[in-house]
Amino acid sequence: MEKVLKKKRLAVTMPRLSRYGGAESFAWRLSEALAARGHEVDFICARRETDPPEGVKPVILGRFGAFRLIKILRFAFGADRARRKGHYDLVFGMGKTLNQDILRIGGGPISKFWELSKRAWPRGFARSFKMFRRRLSPGNWAIFLIDRIRMRRTPHIVCVSHLVRDWLVESHPSLNRDDIAVVYNRPDLERFSPIGDQERLRLRAASHIREDQVVVATAATNFALKGVRHLVGMLALLPENYVLRVAGGRNPAKYERLARELGVADRVNFLGRVDDMPAFYRAADVFVLASFYDACSNAVLEALACGCRSVSSAMNGSAYFLPQRWVFPDPADEGAMAAMVRRVADEPRPGPFQWPGDVPSGLEPYVDMVERLLDGK
Repeated sequence: MEKVLKKKRLAVTMPRLSRYGGAESFAWRLSEALAARGHEVDFICARRETDPPEGVKPVILGRFGAFRLIKILRFAFGADRARRKGHYDLVFGMGKTLNQDILRIGGGPISKFWELSKRAWPRGFARSFKMFRRRLSPGNWAIFLIDRIRMRRTPHIVCVSHLVRDWLVESHPSLNRDDIAVVYNRPDLERFSPIGDQERLRLRAASHIREDQVVVATAATNFALKGVRHLVGMLALLPENYVLRVAGGRNPAKYERLARELGVADRVNFLGRVDDMPAFYRAADVFVLASFYDACSNAVLEALACGCRSVSSAMNGSAYFLPQRWVFPDPADEGAMAAMVRRVADEPRPGPFQWPGDVPSGLEPYVDMVERLLDGK
C-alpha cells in the first residue's frame, strides 16, 4: 500500500512495549504498520522491554508501587494524561485505559471470566478460596470499574472473536452487538503448515514417539484454566497406546502426581517451553484444548494449520473455525472428551488451512479502520 499523504499523530496504548506475549506482539506490529503508512506514532506504555519499531516513539509512564491496584490505576490515569497532552488525532487502546477512539478487546469482561473460569478448580476449598481471593482483590475491582467506564466512552470497539463479542454484550447490555467489529488473529500460514507422511514419521522418531502411539497434545501456560487436570483424567480412559504431550506451563508437579495416582505417569510428558511449536503440532495426532475460558486460542488454529486434527471446548473463540463434531461443550467431562478423541483420531488429517474470505483477520482491517476514522475527522 502507498503511504498516506497527510501525516497524523497517533497513539497506541499498551502496558508493555514488548514482543513477548500475544497482545504485546500485536501492539508492536500495529504501531509498526501505522508508522510505515507515514503516521507519527507514539507508543504509550508503563515500561519498555524491547526496541520500538522504526518511526515509533515510546512514551514511558513508569511503574510505581508494589501493589497491583496501584499499577493498574497509575497506567489508566497516566495514559489518559499522556493522551490529553499529546493532542493525538486518534488513540488506539489495548490496555485498561479510560478513553480512546478504538478499543481492541483481547479477552472477555472480568465478570464473565470469574463466572466461567471458576470450574477450572476442583470443587470444595480450592475453588472457594480461589474465588474468595479474586473477589477480595482491589485490583480486580479496579479492572471491573475501568471496564464499565471505557465501554460507555469508547466509540469504536473491536473484539478478537465472535465469542468475546457475545460475552461483552452479555456483560454490558447497553452495547449494540452490530456496532462491535470482530477481527481475528491470523496464524502465520507459512510457518504453520502441513508436512508429508515420511517427514512426519521422521519427526516422530526424533521425538521418541513409537509408531503405534496416538499422540494427544495440548499447549498451556495456565494448566488449571486450560483443563490439564481433566486431560490427564481423560488419558486414563483411553487405550494404553494413547499418550499426552503438554507444551508450556510451569511446575507440573501436582499434575504429575495426579498422573501417578491414575496409573498413567509413563504416558504423560510435560515438555515445558517448546521453541519449535510447528514440529510439536506436526508430531501430534490430535490437539485438544480443554479450556474453561479462552478468548481466541492461537494454538488451536496453529495446530489445525499444521495438519493436526484439533478439538476444543466451546469456551474458546477460535472453535468458530472447527467443525461442530470437533467441539465439546464441557471441558470437565472426561468421558465425552475421551470418546471424541478416539473418534477424531481415526479421521483423515486436515489439509492446508484456508482462511475464510468473509472473516476479517490480521493487521490490515485495523489499519483500514484507523485511516477510515481519520478521513472522517
